[in-house]
Amino acid sequence: MSIRVVRLGSPRIPGEGLRVGTVRRPPRGVPKSEYARRDFYDVWLPELAPSDRLVKEAHRATDAKAWRTYMRRYRAEMKRPDATRLLTLLAALSHRTDFSVGCYCADEAHCHRSLLRELLREYGAKLA
Repeated sequence: MSIRVVRLGSPRIPGEGLRVGTVRRPPRGVPKSEYARRDFYDVWLPELAPSDRLVKEAHRATDAKAWRTYMRRYRAEMKRPDATRLLTLLAALSHRTDFSVGCYCADEAHCHRSLLRELLREYGAKLA
């Protein structure tokens, strides 16, 4: 049992389990009924996505200093009670079932999902 961190919209791999979208917005131009079929996500959990303001900041983070600032601010957002409860829940579930979490970004190294991976590990999640 474990969590995989994936790019939403990428082909699913066998055993991936339920796919959780940790993004601020649903995929553009895709009917809601098609989200799962097109490998975006089965359930949407925007509470673990960066705020709109932070998403804009991430897109403007073109150097290491700006990215570190973004990382610090995202981690601060994830210290809110609702986010910590969700991180705790996902970490606990990772010991009972397989599922995945993800975002649309092409480069995981420059995406909140890399930070989400770290946070889940810190909360005791079992990661694939």
